[in-house]
Amino acid sequence: MRHDFYLAWRYLRHHRTRTLILVLCLSLIAALPLGLHRVLDAGEYWMTRRAEATPLLVGARGSAVDLTLGALYFSEAGVPSIRMQEADRIAATGWADPLPIYARYRVQGQPLIGVTLDYFDFRGLVPAQGELPAILGDCVLGADVAERLGLGPGDTLASSSGNAFDLAGTYPLKLHVTGVLAKAHSPDDHAVFVDLQTAWIIEGLGHGHAETQAAPTQPDSPFGAATVRRADAGLLTYTEITPENLGSFHFHGDPATYPISAVIALPHDARSATLLRGRYLDDKSATEMIRPLDVTRGLLENIFRVGALFDGILLLVVAIAFLLVALVFALSLRLRQREIETIYLLGCARLAVMRLLFAEILLIALLAGAVCAAVLYTAAPHASDLARHFILS
Repeated sequence: MRHDFYLAWRYLRHHRTRTLILVLCLSLIAALPLGLHRVLDAGEYWMTRRAEATPLLVGARGSAVDLTLGALYFSEAGVPSIRMQEADRIAATGWADPLPIYARYRVQGQPLIGVTLDYFDFRGLVPAQGELPAILGDCVLGADVAERLGLGPGDTLASSSGNAFDLAGTYPLKLHVTGVLAKAHSPDDHAVFVDLQTAWIIEGLGHGHAETQAAPTQPDSPFGAATVRRADAGLLTYTEITPENLGSFHFHGDPATYPISAVIALPHDARSATLLRGRYLDDKSATEMIRPLDVTRGLLENIFRVGALFDGILLLVVAIAFLLVALVFALSLRLRQREIETIYLLGCARLAVMRLLFAEILLIALLAGAVCAAVLYTAAPHASDLARHFILS
């Protein structure tokens, strides 16, 4: 048997090109489904990890998937807004601590998220550079956003206007970057965070006033001397909040009616979580409470159903590929007919020829397995990054 493998190895080395093509085809056929499952497993881990860290979520009644993706992963689709009074309502129960989130706007293509300072403690977000927002108009960048935009503490960027044709409305606000968050390997790396009140100023719910200024006196007219005053100076809307005009900014109306996207509820214990969920189950209002982990698992089940269909298609492709490999060996035998006849003339039995062919197939399979293992070993460290890039961002 040792001589069979020696002869098979010498034959494969002599036909290097054919052997290399067969080894690469077989190794890639085996590596593709295994690598895909590794990426899916990494994506499931990262998605469920963030959902597990978020006990309960309150938002507008409707699609639980849209609410979860919008509040946890800051998807571009967004979710209908609810009122700030939902956060006050949760706090009033004494069963949980509310974390309101407002994720309506985007800045230079990145989600602009209005939060309170408690959100950074909840997610374990700490500044790698600078500090967290301290006053109106401040913002802090996620690690990936800072790298993509090339910004850091001391720089500025402008928010996007909600509606360019809204004459009453939302004006771009120049935001002051106070810090860059450390890498969290989560959707927070792709977001720009501001204080909740800053987000409401961008919404147009808050503004600043300037002192009324008199314009230069105009020449006398037939009706006497006239002094023109700026009628709109008292309602000047600022595009930049500075220490000089910070005190002039204020809000109108009841803050409990201001919009937010969702509220993360952090129950004090299991009993408090059950009581809080029961209150929302009996509620007939326009809001609902969900468990992000349940929603995420349901979403992943649907994804894996599609993955199972893909596996079935891939299995058919693999079967076709092996048939093509078998065809290559069959044609190779026809081309090697004179070689086989020579082996017979040398006194070898038909079994020896079969052993020689088996040794060739086994060597090719071993080489393909080694290449497949090398590819998977090389790609394994990048599977998690690939999942975060295509799934979480």
